[in-house]
Amino acid sequence: MKLFEAGRMKVPNVIRTYCPKCKTHTEHEVMLYKAGKRRTLAEGQRRYLRKQKGYGSKRKPEQKRTAKVTKKMVLKLRCKVCGYTYHKEGIRLKKLEIIEKVK
Repeated sequence: MKLFEAGRMKVPNVIRTYCPKCKTHTEHEVMLYKAGKRRTLAEGQRRYLRKQKGYGSKRKPEQKRTAKVTKKMVLKLRCKVCGYTYHKEGIRLKKLEIIEKVK
């Protein structure tokens, strides 16, 4: 079974990799990282909204075209032994598919 094909990657839902907390290789549950909801009361967000408000123009110009075709996908790994969660560096992909472990 091919795991990688032209901008598409299949990742098993359980992988055996190093856990920094257990300091040994253990099985990890694989999930796709998704950014959380922005906090409206955070200082940076309040500043941004205050600057956007009014009759003036937008704070930053809207981009006419995007420079990149893909986004970086970040994997979230959760150790099955201790429950420690950490992120695996993002790689550029058009589509990431989490599949059952291939035996």
